[in-house]
Amino acid sequence: MRVFVTGATGFVGSAVVRELIDAGHHVVGLARSDDAVASLTAAGAEPHRGSLDDLDSLRDAASASDGVIHLAYVHDFGNLAASAVTDLRAVEAIGDALAGSGKPFVVTSGTAAAATPGRPATEEDAADPDSPGAHRRPSEIATLALAERGVRSSVVRLPPSVHDRGDYGFVPRLIELAREKGVSAYVGEGANRWSAVHRLDAARLFRLAAESAPAGTRLHGVGDEGVPFREIAGVIGRHLGLPVVSVSGEEAAGHFGWLGALAAYDGPTSSALTRKWVGWHPERPGLLADLEEGHYFDE
Repeated sequence: MRVFVTGATGFVGSAVVRELIDAGHHVVGLARSDDAVASLTAAGAEPHRGSLDDLDSLRDAASASDGVIHLAYVHDFGNLAASAVTDLRAVEAIGDALAGSGKPFVVTSGTAAAATPGRPATEEDAADPDSPGAHRRPSEIATLALAERGVRSSVVRLPPSVHDRGDYGFVPRLIELAREKGVSAYVGEGANRWSAVHRLDAARLFRLAAESAPAGTRLHGVGDEGVPFREIAGVIGRHLGLPVVSVSGEEAAGHFGWLGALAAYDGPTSSALTRKWVGWHPERPGLLADLEEGHYFDE
């Protein structure tokens, strides 16, 4: 299968490219720079010059493909509304190109898009406009609607932590903050939970989704259903030799900055239906085991 991948040189995307190639697929990766072209070529993928703002380029690549995996996202935490608009336009452009084809279209979202207080979120929970991940909701809705237009569309929701060597997401920021502040902190009792997945397990799920996910489904790329934030802070503090302390909800924004809301977020998430629907079974280490290996603390 000829698979067009956006975000192909990113942390998750580069692993998806390798997973697809190893499974015998031909990968065409979106490249917006010469460095990206070189990286994709070295990985054995075919570069396609363009960007999320170049909708004609996205349509052309999608039309020439047997399926699309959309991972690219503008992570502007200062203006998530604008990021959501850019993403939605890209989803709509690719969807228009695939309409009526029956081809797979896998779009990335986040488990934080589903707000389900008191219980783990499931694949059957729609994105909530009041959730911490509400900015992903318009693209989720547009993607799932494509199933009615002859596209085998699916959404893969990723958890707050997709972990592995080379991670530059939320957990490395927590480690940076601990070094800056001299303490590793959690909010309140620290009982709030983050779901998590190893990057290579996530990559396999994207391949399986492209190959076999039923049209109009949400999939959860979750290995750890819910890791107490206090335990994450504890591993960080132990490896850095720093005190592990509680901060109040009122102090969270001052301590964690833009990460304050997520530091207090309780988002346990189930992937039971995903495992049943596409035969996905996480095999790599969980978040705490990956942290304990120590590579997150190399300077």
